[in-house]
Amino acid sequence: MTPLDASRARAEEGGDFLAAAERRLREARERLEEVRKLLSDPAVVRNQNSCRDLGRELSRLEKLLEAEREHAKARRDLADSRAILEEGADDPEFLEMVSAEIPRLEAAAASWGAEFEELLLPADEQAERDIIVEIRAGTGGEEAALFAADLYRMYARYAERKGLCHRALDTHPAAGGGVKEVVFQITGPRAFGVFRYESGVHRVQRVPETESQGRIHTSAATVAVLPEAEEVEVRIDPADIRVDVYRSSGPGGQSVNTTDSAVRITHVPTGIVVSCQDEKSQHKNKASALKVLRARLYEKMRAEREAEQAAARKEQIKTGDRSEKIRTYNYPQNRVTDHRINFSTYRLEEVLDGDLDELVERSAAADRLRRLTGPASGRP
Repeated sequence: MTPLDASRARAEEGGDFLAAAERRLREARERLEEVRKLLSDPAVVRNQNSCRDLGRELSRLEKLLEAEREHAKARRDLADSRAILEEGADDPEFLEMVSAEIPRLEAAAASWGAEFEELLLPADEQAERDIIVEIRAGTGGEEAALFAADLYRMYARYAERKGLCHRALDTHPAAGGGVKEVVFQITGPRAFGVFRYESGVHRVQRVPETESQGRIHTSAATVAVLPEAEEVEVRIDPADIRVDVYRSSGPGGQSVNTTDSAVRITHVPTGIVVSCQDEKSQHKNKASALKVLRARLYEKMRAEREAEQAAARKEQIKTGDRSEKIRTYNYPQNRVTDHRINFSTYRLEEVLDGDLDELVERSAAADRLRRLTGPASGRP
């Protein structure tokens, strides 16, 4: 049973998934008629932005309802085929043909897959965005810094597996090969959709190399995944920022540590401070810092908007406290546990090597289920 099948089966025990799906389909049929009427209005058609958005919505609604028609047809054909077999017939070849067709119809009738679930939900405008990821060592001193470096390597390898590109923007090394903080960019198709469930507190349980008595230590690191914002979405007034330049720290090329190439930008109205030092060029570091600042401001706006709309669950880290523990990496047991979905896998080494698909797919399935069975908000 796949992760999607498992989450769906739990919901269907109480009929929640099917009831929610029927409600969404009913809303979709009603909305489809509204959109078609709007697109026949000359005033709406003249507005390019409205026409474009309605066109996208029309396409999604039509795909959803076509998927439901195909699913319903497969269920009807399956029921008819089973009835024929139960009743029997004088033609053995015909019965054999019907019997051979049943596995295909069963598969089609059961295919409430991820694509159909996504179509049932409101369009995810964030999923396609590039992202800024911030990892910071938490409690645990040097061991926490080493764990933060482990997480960075894990995400870099996962990005490579998914065909995405990553680039370090700001790195603050720690003793022993760890990092106090690392900020990096991931670009490519559905970058935010792939990484969005990684935000939160990650905890590690292992015996540090410096531990002489073999005691297990618990350390933590925080991860924030921020969708990038376009300049038109978040405009930064030059009068609202203070730019400081300074000499980079840590390992680097011959010009990195000898020139004032590092940049620190302070957004005065919000107090948000961003620094970037990984490029040799002050100009490039400033451009990267503005990109990170824009992402943080966009996330702040998004968080405030979700709070005003009473969103069912916050998907991002929104305070400096970052108290939501989402995952534990237990070395003695070779175990990774995701506390949000009560799931454990005993493949620690593979996960840290970037094999995150199972954890991400289960988190995505649980999130889709929550949104499907929760109160409807916005358009279907």
